Amino acid sequence: MRVAIYCRVSTTDQTCDNQLLALREHCKVRGWTIAGEYVDAGVSGARESRPRLDQLMRDARRRKFDCVAVWKLDRLGRNTKHLINALAEFDALGVSFVSLSDSLDMSTPQGKLMFHLLAALAEFERGLITERIHIGIRRARAQGTHCGRPRGSGAAVIDLAAARQRIAEGTSLRSVARALDVSPALLCKRMRESA
Repeated sequence: MRVAIYCRVSTTDQTCDNQLLALREHCKVRGWTIAGEYVDAGVSGARESRPRLDQLMRDARRRKFDCVAVWKLDRLGRNTKHLINALAEFDALGVSFVSLSDSLDMSTPQGKLMFHLLAALAEFERGLITERIHIGIRRARAQGTHCGRPRGSGAAVIDLAAARQRIAEGTSLRSVARALDVSPALLCKRMRESA
């Protein structure tokens, strides 16, 4: 069987090495051929669009492998709807799904039931984390700590005439914004306001 390995970590300080090691060993023991390794480093599981996951889905549609293996279900995603949609697409394409730590094999009815339970728990856990973050922000604000962008960051002085001139000469808005040390969105907003 040709297997695609998918790994993900949420921050660039973390590493996928442990996940990859366990998945490679599992494939070796089962006699599976690794068709590709797809690794998203520093990408939240709450995001549905991730560079390597998107590539994995494209390759699944091209039938480049027969199975997708992950170390744990929450590596694929923490949103029940996203997980169910991804697994439904794998199923429609005839691609099996295995989650090593969860002992989940979607080719069986028991595996499908287990998947629904684990997906709900992963989303619940993500909700708890989000709730804790919001509580922490409210506590910090109540104690007088500023949260978010630095105050006054929207008051940047921008030479709009120079910006317009450079854009007219063919320089991209993004390059002009970078040169002026402002975001492209702020530059665009200021140009619209002064038009």
